[in-house]
Amino acid sequence: MTQRNEKQRQRIVKLLRDDPRYSWEAYVFVREALFYAQEVLEMGAAPDEEQPAAEAFAKSEFGPDKSREGQAAKRPERHLTGQQLCQAIRDYALEQYGYLAQVVLNNWGVRVTGDFGEIVYNLIRIEEMKQSPTDRREDFEDVFDFEDAFRRSYQISRV
Repeated sequence: MTQRNEKQRQRIVKLLRDDPRYSWEAYVFVREALFYAQEVLEMGAAPDEEQPAAEAFAKSEFGPDKSREGQAAKRPERHLTGQQLCQAIRDYALEQYGYLAQVVLNNWGVRVTGDFGEIVYNLIRIEEMKQSPTDRREDFEDVFDFEDAFRRSYQISRV
């Protein structure tokens, strides 16, 4: 393990001790959903900087699987608003867990979209995510209702 990864792991462990509301998996999932939004869905506006989105992410404890890392490093980082990230998290959760998405998120301590904001701002605090000057914690509040988003609107598709 590199020195950077060890420091990163220590920051995350400290974060989990300081704020036990959410599980480790919730933090990993939000980072994966951000990557999914930026690289798979190509959501968000590309900033003027040239640094690839996957550069820091790939080196982090939350890095993507190696099969997507090479293609992601070619694109510029994309910034998402809180609302966009919530929608991407919803899509990613449904893709990963289907009808059980709400149950899984609830098990990790996530019950409303505002919890995504708390997770994001905790990650910003330990420098695992970046904040733009226009970002606000309130951007994550009441983006959607979990029951509607994960249960009522869920449709089983035929193969």
